[in-house]
Formats: sequence, structure tokens, C-alpha cells
Amino acid sequence: MENFDFAELLSRVSDALWGPMAYVVLGLGIAYSVATKGVQFTRIPDMLRQLKENDGSQGGLSSFQALVLALASRVGVGSIAGVATAIFAGGPGALLWMAATGLVGCTVGYAEAALSQAFKRRVMDEDRQKANEDIGGMPYYIKYGLKLPKIGALVAVLGVIGYGVVFPGFQVNTIAASAKLAFNVPSWIPAILVTLLIAGVIFGGTTRLVKVTQFLVPVLAVGYLILALVVIALNITKVPDAFMLIIQSALGVHPMLGGVAGAAVAWGVRRAVFASSNGLGEATFAAAAARTSHPAKQGLVQTFSIYIDVLLICMATGLMMVVSGKFNVSDGADGFLVNNVPDVAAGANWVQEAIDTVAPGWGAGFVAVAVLLFGFACLLAYFYVANSNLLFLLNGKSGNGWKLALKLGTMAIVFIGSIADAKLIWAAGDIGLGLIAWVNLICLAFLFPTVRKIHADYERQRKLGLNPVFDPRKLGIDGADFWIDTDNKESVRK
Repeated sequence: MENFDFAELLSRVSDALWGPMAYVVLGLGIAYSVATKGVQFTRIPDMLRQLKENDGSQGGLSSFQALVLALASRVGVGSIAGVATAIFAGGPGALLWMAATGLVGCTVGYAEAALSQAFKRRVMDEDRQKANEDIGGMPYYIKYGLKLPKIGALVAVLGVIGYGVVFPGFQVNTIAASAKLAFNVPSWIPAILVTLLIAGVIFGGTTRLVKVTQFLVPVLAVGYLILALVVIALNITKVPDAFMLIIQSALGVHPMLGGVAGAAVAWGVRRAVFASSNGLGEATFAAAAARTSHPAKQGLVQTFSIYIDVLLICMATGLMMVVSGKFNVSDGADGFLVNNVPDVAAGANWVQEAIDTVAPGWGAGFVAVAVLLFGFACLLAYFYVANSNLLFLLNGKSGNGWKLALKLGTMAIVFIGSIADAKLIWAAGDIGLGLIAWVNLICLAFLFPTVRKIHADYERQRKLGLNPVFDPRKLGIDGADFWIDTDNKESVRK
């Protein structure tokens, strides 16, 4: 018993949960892609149009605010460190499978967002009312769409515990590790800093949280992409070879990396699902908070957010590592097929090494700051998700004690996660997220006919040249009470 490794046990449980799940998301994405006739390709102009259509003046979040709040949860440290671990385990070919999975699987995000809109409710929480929001998400479409209130409550309980007091741990753990490498500071210093920053926002209410993410996420995403493009541009002569390496590795025809083609598929799919949150339900709460005239519109907005995360940020991260040659590839045992950066662990450190090739000495500091800000934005989104789940459980009751407990619990894990064992923190987070995702994916499969009705209604109205307006009664959809209430209908028509 003295050799028992609890973290290793959790890692094995995590692998058992996530291994098959990634392929379930991919399969569901293919099914939804067929059912919607490739909405992720055919309605790109509508995605861009919808971002400008609602400014939030009629109530709810604007489509842009909902987009950045969803991106805050998607564009976390997984978009940096997660890409590196995919390359380490599956070779550069994992990038191609990440992109393919993002393109196909984004229809799962479309379905989640459309369902969240269809079965949302008027918020009864005073703080959210001040923010002028609606409320919905996973537990709502499970309760009102599938008529399974107990399963909805289970998901909400898991959401409060997971997003409130477990999942933030792996964000702050990466923040602390990057800060230690860059500035040689002990873990408790970033722990205190991030804890104080989080407290300053979450105790300021939902309005402050949305304003901070609305400013932070676009600045971060654009700034990070510009830096990645600079690194790639300064290595422009290596780009053709990098693309060839990625393709050959993905298809299993590269002389050295052909043996890890299976791992490339597995890790590419897995990391695309993790980075984009397709099927995990994280973005459903932000999607429901927006005010729009038809659920499919918010589905399109959330599909676009996955494009930004997987096809822009993740791909830029991966290509930056490949063109600069700052990556390793495992042989699946204890050795390496490629060992370009000896003694540098897979993760954000590879991005630091890549940046150092064009700006020596700047990589560690830049990535540490980027990880801090990306992670901080993600922590805000996690709290928003946890709080939304708590409001579902309170069902209109004030619950001030529970709300305070959630805030304090979030602050506690933000501090503890910075100094705890990384392997333990990541494994525990993966297990909790995996449990929520499995329940959500099963429910999404059963709600397939409802999503198809919603999408067909949107397409029918668009082809008639109309601005689509949702009426669940005409479609035979029960439980979508928000859209039947006269006051709500008038506000969303505008």
C-alpha cells in the first residue's frame, strides 16, 4: 500500500472516461452535420451577421457578449498546453485531426446552444436581473426538453461542484507553473494574486464579470494570434515542410512518425473536444443568456466561437511549435521519436521555446502572462457556469448562504490549485468534467429530433426571406415556455 499512487489511479479513471467520449462527440457531430446539411459551412455569413444583430438593448446579453463569455471558457490554458500534449502523444499529425474534429464536431455546440435558447427561462435571481439576463443551459433543456428533472438536478449539482470547486484547479495550476518557470517565483505568489483578482470580480456581480470578459477575451485572442503569426512569418520558409510533416504524420505515411498515426487521431480528437468544449455543456449557459428571435441564431454564434478557438488559436499554437521545431514526440513508452527540446515538459513551455527562437529571452515571460490572463478569463467563465447551475437548484429562492459558499469555495480552489500536485489536479478535473459530459451527450442524442425541428424551422424562414422568429407551438415543442409568454415574445422579435 505504501507505493499506492492516488494521482495515477485518477489518471487511469480519467483516460477510461475520455477515451471513448471523444469519438462519441465526433459521431454525434457527424450526425448533426448531416441533419443540418452542414450548417457550419452553409451559414457562415449568418454567423457574422448575428454578431451585429443584437446589441443587448432589448434585454439579455448581446450576441457578441455571449460569444466572448463562451470563448472565455473555451480559450483557456487547454488551447496552449493542451495542443502541446496532443503533439507530444500523437505527433504533429494530431493538429490535422484537431482541425477536422473542430469542423465536424462544432455542430454539437450548435445543438447545445439552440437547445439552451429553446428551453431557457426568465431569471429570478436579483443579480442576474440587474444584468438583464435570461437563464438556461444543460439542466434546463434536460428538465424541460427531456422531462427529466432529476437528471437535470444531478447535472446541476455536478456543475456547481465541478466548475465551482474542482475545475478551476487545473487552470491556476498551469498559471503557477508558468510563472515559476518565467520569473522563478514560488507558487503561493500567483496563488494570492489570482485569488484576489477573482474575488474582485465575482463579488462585483454578473455585470462586472461580463464587462471584464468582454474586454479581456478579444484583446487576448487578437494579441496572442498576432504573436503566433509573427513567429510563423519569421519561419515562413519552413511552413511548407511543416504542413507536409503534419499531413504525413496524420495519415501515417511519415517514415519516422507513421507508427503514431493512431495516437495522432486519438489525441487530435480528444484535445479538440477538450479545447472547444463541444458536448461538455460549458458554453450553454452563456448561449442562453443572449436575447435573440430564434434559438438557431445563437447556435450559429456558438459555432463561430469554436472556429475561433480550434481553427485559429489552437492551430496557430500548434503551427508555431512545428515551424520552430520546438516539440517532442513520445514513442508511447519511456523514449522519444522526436526530442527537439530535451528536458522540457510538454505544455506551455514549448510555446515559450518557440517564441524564444525569434525573441530570445522573451518567451517565458510572455507565455506566463498570456497563461495568467487566458486562465483568469476561463476562471470567470467557470464561476458563471457554477453560479448558473446553483440558480437552477435554488429555483427562485434567494439562497444567499449557498451563493456566498460558492464564491468562497471558488477562491479556495483557486489558491489550493496553484500549489497542489499538478497530476492530481488535472486528473480530478478531467473525471468531473467527463462525468458531466457523458450525461450531456446522452441527453443531446435523445434531443436530436428537437434540434432538427429547430434548425428546419430556421432554414424554412430564411429561405422565405424572413427574419426567423421561434414559435415552439407550431413545431410541437413542449416546455419552451419562455417563447410563449407574450412579454418575452415581444422583446425577442425586435
